Amino acid sequence: MTNFQLAQVNIGRIVGPLDGPELASFVAQLPEINTLADRAPGFVWRMVDDGGQDSTGLRPDGADDLLLINCSVWESVQALKDFTYRSEHLAVLSRRREWFTKMSEHHQALWWVPAGHRPTTAEAMERVALLREHGDGPLAFTFRDPYPAPAALPARATS
Repeated sequence: MTNFQLAQVNIGRIVGPLDGPELASFVAQLPEINTLADRAPGFVWRMVDDGGQDSTGLRPDGADDLLLINCSVWESVQALKDFTYRSEHLAVLSRRREWFTKMSEHHQALWWVPAGHRPTTAEAMERVALLREHGDGPLAFTFRDPYPAPAALPARATS
């Protein structure tokens, strides 16, 4: 048993405004896909905006209105991988080129967080930057080269 959970972030630049016709089919699927994630084995948490539905209203500092961020926490790499590639999410993922421009740099990062921690947009963007600058490592990695969770945290001393 580990005291760590897996955080993930992916960012993407959409092909047009969220309320435009190019994104209509994507936006229409968000509630269903978010519910699918919420109910997936190993799911812990996902970032939402002030409306509590999804993260499409959030923008990393300095980002334009076309950059979306998705961040979530999972029990394990395998739980996230199963949701991403072995659930109905795959059908939506396979259509990503309809809604998002191809990014030339890393746009996803995985990292371990202490159980109960909820990443911020700034923290998530820092992990993408680490991956872009240094490649896969224990502080930011990808599905292609996952790193194991750190050793268990030491027990806290009580007084």
